[in-house]
Amino acid sequence: MTARAQQPEADVIRLDRLMGRQVLSRNNQPVGRLEEFRVEERNGTWRVIEYVIGNAGLLERLGVGVKLVLGLRVHGQVARWDQLDISNPDRPRLTCAVEELRRV
Repeated sequence: MTARAQQPEADVIRLDRLMGRQVLSRNNQPVGRLEEFRVEERNGTWRVIEYVIGNAGLLERLGVGVKLVLGLRVHGQVARWDQLDISNPDRPRLTCAVEELRRV
């Protein structure tokens, strides 16, 4: 599965290279780690449509059952594909204000 910045055909990045990377805000402050990717298929190609940042993404990956059994309340943010600059996969950076991210 691949992530595409600005969605051009030539710009393909392996998701395992992004998983767990610290996301920085526009002013270089840490926002959280990339923990989950939400994808959809379009014309035979899988594309990232959202990035889940923080512990909510980790629990999403583990499953809802873990959250229910442990009674955990975690929070995170969701960035649309166009709200995250992944042109440097080692240092993903928001293209918007942190306040514009959707809270989960």
